[in-house]
Amino acid sequence: MNKNNKSSSQDVNIEDSRAPLISHLIELRDRLKWAVLFFFVSFCVCYYFATDIYKFLVAPLYDIYIEKGIENPRMIYTALTEAFFTFLKVSFYGALFISFPVIALQIYKFAAPGLYKEEKQAFLPFLIATPVLFGSGAALVYYFIFPLAWRFFLGFQTSTIESGMAIELEAKVNEYLSLVLKLMFAFGLAFQIPVALTLLSRAGIVHSEDLKKRRKYAIVLAFVVAAILTPPDLISQIGLGIPIIILFEISIILAKFFEKKKDQNKRKSKIKKNIGDTDYSE
Repeated sequence: MNKNNKSSSQDVNIEDSRAPLISHLIELRDRLKWAVLFFFVSFCVCYYFATDIYKFLVAPLYDIYIEKGIENPRMIYTALTEAFFTFLKVSFYGALFISFPVIALQIYKFAAPGLYKEEKQAFLPFLIATPVLFGSGAALVYYFIFPLAWRFFLGFQTSTIESGMAIELEAKVNEYLSLVLKLMFAFGLAFQIPVALTLLSRAGIVHSEDLKKRRKYAIVLAFVVAAILTPPDLISQIGLGIPIIILFEISIILAKFFEKKKDQNKRKSKIKKNIGDTDYSE
């Protein structure tokens, strides 16, 4: 009889453990469904406006062409499918950029039930800051780095009078847009450094004093990352390396601020606990 009762209680425990797991999987499925649906809609919209997005992305190069007095600037493609797949790539990255806040919100909603109220309040500012910082990084490279870099590269063009044989740029649309999108996403991701390091600091994984001690390594690593992610020119590398260093310093300040705030909250809770114990003893 005892064996039967024991086995039945084990079955009940197994069923109880399955129920939350199934509900979590259903919740995850629903969140993924909305994220994928929004991404698909964004992709369709971006593909419809792919020509306008293309014009926006080539505008920095086009403006320099006009500034240099080059008439009818153009780009070429050398494979029949190249232009089509290039527009698909542009649509994909455009949809990823547009739908990122929604995807991040779905991830937050999935994780929110398991968070305390204080953790939810702490996480929300980072949820807002992430797309803002990403857009700031993309805007920096588009409005500041691109004009400088493209003007530098176009400076290698020569006329027949100077060298006897002209050197002219015939930019491939796929290569140009791949470079532009790579740089915009590289700068956007680099601008997530304050978010990542501050979250790690709040989780107790890193400390502001440790970040200060590793500052010299961070400076070297910043320029190594910039050299890997950008074209082999000093303008792009410095343009990415310096913001990474500045963002690292901002991360140290934010980590120190939240560490002080955390210590203050601990002191307040300890004082309240002591007062409560005193009242109880009285």
